[in-house]
Amino acid sequence: MYKNLPYLLIPLLVLTDLLIKDYSVKYLEFGVSINFIPFIDLLLIYNSGIAFGMFDLDERIFSNIIFVIGLFIVIYLFKLMKDENALLRKYSFALIVGGALGNLIDRIPDGQVTDMFHFHTSNFSFFVFNPADAFISVGAVLIIYSELFYKNEITK
Repeated sequence: MYKNLPYLLIPLLVLTDLLIKDYSVKYLEFGVSINFIPFIDLLLIYNSGIAFGMFDLDERIFSNIIFVIGLFIVIYLFKLMKDENALLRKYSFALIVGGALGNLIDRIPDGQVTDMFHFHTSNFSFFVFNPADAFISVGAVLIIYSELFYKNEITK
């Protein structure tokens, strides 16, 4: 039973991501920063690049290329997830796939993703991201962690 939970996590992550993005578009004003918690403000922006606004070139062709590459990556990661026996890595892949699918779906209408969480300090502005970016990042960190510390993890 526990082996199938990562697969159930994927649609939950996609739904969570898309609902938060929808809420942000409806209730936040574009480009206006609202204090949320220390180090994170709510700031609605759109980007045509990849995670955390990297390679945001405002070119539809570039966005289409990102979409196609992203789709192939999702298919590949889903296959890795299916073949994986270690539960931690299965959940890690589920986080990455769920986040990637959320961003791919968001990108379909106009080639952009919706970002709303602005990470900063009092002296420096880092990046604006969305839940999908966070899911992908946490999944990647967990894969690295499992490779470093649980390379031969037993399936539970």
